[in-house]
Amino acid sequence: MAKLRHIAIAVPDPARSAAFYCDVFGMTVVGETDSALASGVYLSDGTVCLALLNYKTDEAAGLERGKDYVGVHHFGFWSDDLDEQASLIAEHGGTFFMELPVAKDSLYFEAKFRDPEGIIFDVSHNGWVGAKKRSCTASSPRHRHRSPKPATSTRTACGS
Repeated sequence: MAKLRHIAIAVPDPARSAAFYCDVFGMTVVGETDSALASGVYLSDGTVCLALLNYKTDEAAGLERGKDYVGVHHFGFWSDDLDEQASLIAEHGGTFFMELPVAKDSLYFEAKFRDPEGIIFDVSHNGWVGAKKRSCTASSPRHRHRSPKPATSTRTACGS
């Protein structure tokens, strides 16, 4: 079963946005990107990857939004079998959108789809930097969730 592990937000200044999410929510910078599609910063809470992206072209962002769009852009599911997931997506009215221009065995490979309403989402079999494939369960005594530590990071400590 696929798990939600990635959220991407289009922002004009990824470093400034990263500082905000680090300072306010205690997230950690786990990576950066500067590809042909977008520049950005990847954050994590230990389970989910939050990508803060500044798209370089209208095509990369999706023509209906364009590169200047700011807001939630897409989300992603970590799946064990991309082909099976793609078949399920098509059977239920979803459509293929694009693949990232990297090898399928790369950490950065993902296929992009649209749901029947046109909302963009990713499916990856390798996940995203900072994301965890399986999360702990609240019912397991060995894996009780702990309260988050208060954010003590600064802009410098957040990597901005």
